Amino acid sequence: MIVIPAIDILDGKVVRLRKGEYDDVTVYPMSPLEQAMAYRDAGFRRLHIVDLNGAREGRFVNLPIVSEIVAETGLQVQTGGGIRNIADIEQLLEAGLQAVVVSSMAVKSPDQWIKALKLWGAERCILGLDLKDGKMAYAGWTETSDVPIQGFMEPMIRAGLRQVLCTDIGRDGMLVGANVPMYQRLQELFPPLDFIASGGVSGKENLMELSQAGLYACVVGRAYYEGRVSLAEMVDVNRDAS
Repeated sequence: MIVIPAIDILDGKVVRLRKGEYDDVTVYPMSPLEQAMAYRDAGFRRLHIVDLNGAREGRFVNLPIVSEIVAETGLQVQTGGGIRNIADIEQLLEAGLQAVVVSSMAVKSPDQWIKALKLWGAERCILGLDLKDGKMAYAGWTETSDVPIQGFMEPMIRAGLRQVLCTDIGRDGMLVGANVPMYQRLQELFPPLDFIASGGVSGKENLMELSQAGLYACVVGRAYYEGRVSLAEMVDVNRDAS
């Protein structure tokens, strides 16, 4: 399993939210660039960045910071938050991002998302499947959709979708353990897809559970920042280390 360290940026600072709530935020002392360099120096190749301002406001407030991270570290950076149309995707990819993670656009404008998949391909277009009480959430996790997941996903799979970053919102930032059974069910439902687990990782043992369950990758955020898992332990699990 690939371990992908995460940096969530709000107002230019490294933060973590609990269950996606903007009024329940923890701010960390390092700058986003300093933290990205620490991940690079530990041997990671990929980095997951969320522009929380973008997710809430629909514009890339922190793009200058993200672009600096790409330029200074050489990491393959995937990002989400605030992507609403094809022009947004093009802007981010032209800014040097390796891939975009799209959730709201995929829910609200599926035809445009499928067009983007065909234009840029599965390696650069990752679906963000955010689940809240079993329903798809979007718009910074403030709204949910009643569309069944299978009907939602099938046209995208036909269009070439391969990677899905799936977040269990109820566990995000809670350090209670990633929802391994949920990811196993999703893998059984959609065997062509590579699932990236996100939300609730509690430590190295939990990472090993996900790896043993056959997950393609896992995003690690708060568990590292709160000292539940070390960089060395993350590297030990990571099969993508240099």
